[in-house]
Amino acid sequence: MKTKVIYKSESEEARVVEDYLRDVTRQTGHILETIDPDSKDGIALCNAYGIVQYPTLLALSDDGQMQNMWVGLPLPTISEISYYV
Repeated sequence: MKTKVIYKSESEEARVVEDYLRDVTRQTGHILETIDPDSKDGIALCNAYGIVQYPTLLALSDDGQMQNMWVGLPLPTISEISYYV
């Protein structure tokens, strides 16, 4: 499984997301993939899964099927996403 975090690094929520990413890495030992929604890959991902609000955490199976999605703030607890990382 893969968990991706889609957020804009130049936004009001960026600091909250970056602190969250550090906490996830510290507690689980896994680094979550981050995606800029304005990049080429980010635009394609957002279109494919209907993402229109940031930050969004997206849990995908290995074959790309969406397992879960958390949209906006507050971010999910680390225990909520630990199954997917």
